Amino acid sequence: MDTAPNSNTRNAGRRLTIRASRHSLSFSAPDTAQEAGGVTFEPYTVRSGIAIAANLREAFKTATLPGKGYGKALLMVDSPVLMMPVDLFREQDADTLYRHSFPRQTADRVEYNVLPELNAVALFSVNKDLRLVVDDHFADVKVGCAMSPVWKYLHQRSFIGPRSKLYGYFHDRKLDIFCFAQNRFKYCNAFETTHAHDALYFLLYVWKQLAMKPEHDEMHIVGDIPEQAWILAELRKYLLRAYVINPSADFNRAPASLVSGMPYDLMAYYVKGR
Repeated sequence: MDTAPNSNTRNAGRRLTIRASRHSLSFSAPDTAQEAGGVTFEPYTVRSGIAIAANLREAFKTATLPGKGYGKALLMVDSPVLMMPVDLFREQDADTLYRHSFPRQTADRVEYNVLPELNAVALFSVNKDLRLVVDDHFADVKVGCAMSPVWKYLHQRSFIGPRSKLYGYFHDRKLDIFCFAQNRFKYCNAFETTHAHDALYFLLYVWKQLAMKPEHDEMHIVGDIPEQAWILAELRKYLLRAYVINPSADFNRAPASLVSGMPYDLMAYYVKGR
């Protein structure tokens, strides 16, 4: 009699990562059948016109990974972020502060991630219906801000060399721009943009606002960059050191960095941890 556990039994104690934004949805998990660090990534084509929670319900019926018997889930959410210094954060005030900053998120649930390396707390929102769908399928659910692994890793990367660095991460039809100084955020903001000209304006505007030095400091961009060659050429008209981060090279060809279509934040999560 064959007593070997099937894949559903083996996965009961493992965690499935669900990444959700306004425009995208995906599932991923470590692939134990591959080499160390291997990841299975399954994007789901979101139907416009219906809520992301409704899309997730449909995905649970048709997608492959959710049917593999995972007993735990990590819900990584891309939503507006309110950044606070850790010494000023009070959990009882989080809901009020976030809703005052983002009044359109009133129907959502406010969550937070502590970023001890940056002495900061990231407040973000999770759609209540989306969270309910996930809770209905998994006994153990953790929630995280999709940007957290990116901030953590690029903060560590900012210590390489003597120059200040400004980062731009393109994803989910927007651009997150941030930089660090003395183990803190010096700047952190997000801009809705799908056009290269708008993105170039935001990058150069923030550079100027921070009084960064065009002949000395560095700008690094990464992600789903629109008209990448054009943006890089335009940046180099004004800055001596503008670069595109190649995830495969940056992560030393780690298996997760080679997965086609995987967002950079998921790569950072699987390679470097949240």
